[in-house]
Amino acid sequence: MYILVIRFFLNLFDIFHQKKIINFLKKKFKLKYIVAIDVGAHHGEFIKLLSNNFKIKIIYAFEASPINYDKLINNFNLSKKLKIYNIGLSNVNKKEFINQIVESSSSTINKINFDSLYLKKKKKILNIKSNKTFSKKIPIRVVPLDNFIDTENIKNIDLLKIDTEGYEYNVIKGSLKNLHKIKYIYFEHHYDDMIIKNYTFSNIHKILMQNNFRRVLKSKMLFRKSFEYLYLRNSLNK
Repeated sequence: MYILVIRFFLNLFDIFHQKKIINFLKKKFKLKYIVAIDVGAHHGEFIKLLSNNFKIKIIYAFEASPINYDKLINNFNLSKKLKIYNIGLSNVNKKEFINQIVESSSSTINKINFDSLYLKKKKKILNIKSNKTFSKKIPIRVVPLDNFIDTENIKNIDLLKIDTEGYEYNVIKGSLKNLHKIKYIYFEHHYDDMIIKNYTFSNIHKILMQNNFRRVLKSKMLFRKSFEYLYLRNSLNK
């Protein structure tokens, strides 16, 4: 119950924060029907924001964790406008493991640094003493986003949102073939040391710049060592 209360308040903070992004995009999309891809959909928080603020042509939502996926499916009725997949996205096609964290939105494919002071503080807030209680490994499957876009024959994507707890770079590398179809890329980047990543923010920035994107928005997340970024493909009007 205590963790549910923490999650409730974190959701409130996140929604307040994400409204900055939503308000920015409202001015750009206006009355347009949008195509969106939500990578790391968790329980559908961002799906609700999109549905409440935009005209939706279709949302493709991906949630790698089977535990999070079950709750996500229970929160929505699948339709022609919403497709939900229990698949992780990466730059490879293979079997993987996800660390299912007791605070479920923090679940990550990356390794966890249990020596992290940031993690120790987080465990204290969640009132968790054991590392085994904090997380458990669950087998999953990951595929490149390029494979999905090609299979589904998707021509244009208005918004690609990535919230994969330190796996964002891998998702972007798995979509290089089709980046030219994407208008906006919205992602979160952690600057704490709780998650062991194989990249830095500069790696993401560099690969997006090389593929004709530029940063249009940067926003600090409340109570966390994380920022959210929005990038626009340069060939589009401002």
